[in-house]
Amino acid sequence: MRPFLAAVQFLTALPVPESWCGAEKHLARSVPYFPAVGLLIGALMGLVDYGLRWLLPESPASVLTVIGLIAASGGLHLDGLADTADGMLSSRPKERILEIMKDSRTGAMGVAAVVCVVALKIALLSSVPEELRFGAVLMMPFAGRCSIVVMMSVLESARREGSLTAIFRRSPLGMAVSIGALLAVGSIVAGWAGLAAAALSLAASLVFAGCVRRKIGGFTGDTLGAACEIVEIAPVLVAAIGAHGVVAPM
Repeated sequence: MRPFLAAVQFLTALPVPESWCGAEKHLARSVPYFPAVGLLIGALMGLVDYGLRWLLPESPASVLTVIGLIAASGGLHLDGLADTADGMLSSRPKERILEIMKDSRTGAMGVAAVVCVVALKIALLSSVPEELRFGAVLMMPFAGRCSIVVMMSVLESARREGSLTAIFRRSPLGMAVSIGALLAVGSIVAGWAGLAAAALSLAASLVFAGCVRRKIGGFTGDTLGAACEIVEIAPVLVAAIGAHGVVAPM
């Protein structure tokens, strides 16, 4: 259980005691459990969203659900998105990009990226009808955490020393588990639309990984967070398109 608990501690804001997680080696072995953590977050937030919609209209319920998804990781992934946008959109060389991403201050590009991603999630979720929402909310954090595994599997760490993420190595098993789980859960939850959401999530993960490789040569903790936030859009986007009859509904 220690690798799983290490994954919970790494990916969420839950107060998991250090003694439960074991040594650094357990965190290094926790990657295949990332999809399970995402699925757990998705199931809990799906229930929260159901309760919110019972109490509130669609728009405020959607805002609170997206806030809940952000809070599930303590805002860590959103912070990674902001840092990644500041660095990778700066048109600077690799070394300078990594310095900018390490800076705790947030610039204009980071703020713009956060606003755009959060606003898009809220707008899309608000447009999803009641019968499709649980599947969409369930898939959002699940797909996001699967994308972290994909990025770790296709890229090396951009920072060789002094970085927590440097302990992670390419994991073919983790990537296979993530892709298989993403397709299976998508199919079970939403049939063909779920498979479309899984395929779009995987495509977005690989495209973003390619951009990161070209810019800085490998992943960092910030780019993992950015991947999670960006890929979370894919399932709710497919659900919103499905609500308009373009694809089979979830």
